[in-house]
Amino acid sequence: MSHTVITTATPGGRSSGDGGLSLGYSRTIPGLLKIGQLLSLLVAFLCIRLARGWPSWAAFKFFEVVALWFLVAFLIFFLMHLCRLQSRMPCINWPLTEFFHYSVGSVLIFIASIVAAVKCGGVSSLVVASVFGFIATFLMVVNLWTSYSVACGPTAGEPV
Repeated sequence: MSHTVITTATPGGRSSGDGGLSLGYSRTIPGLLKIGQLLSLLVAFLCIRLARGWPSWAAFKFFEVVALWFLVAFLIFFLMHLCRLQSRMPCINWPLTEFFHYSVGSVLIFIASIVAAVKCGGVSSLVVASVFGFIATFLMVVNLWTSYSVACGPTAGEPV
């Protein structure tokens, strides 16, 4: 079976397979999921950070640290997809790396959101933060489900 690869040349002399920004990624379903995760984690982090009078300091510090950590990590993954850096670092299995990261992130954000919802004490910004934590968890699970077929699903030549 022969395969044909077609590359198009841009006026700058670079082909479409070379590096550069891939702004079309932000309009794909995985790109939109990552943007949604980034926005929901950013809103959750800002609501926690700007809240006055935390009823439970340890619970909301945990939520704040988990939200900030995964916000930065998802931003790095998003920028890697935008800049097509995966092709420049072939020694890392990127679909599997993202799969494990989303697995751990889903669990930790879910736990942090449950703890924040229980310990919010009626403070409205903390309630909003926990709701956005649950939204981020849902988006991560959807992204995990869609990336599972890439990372762990059968290959094109294998029977199902």
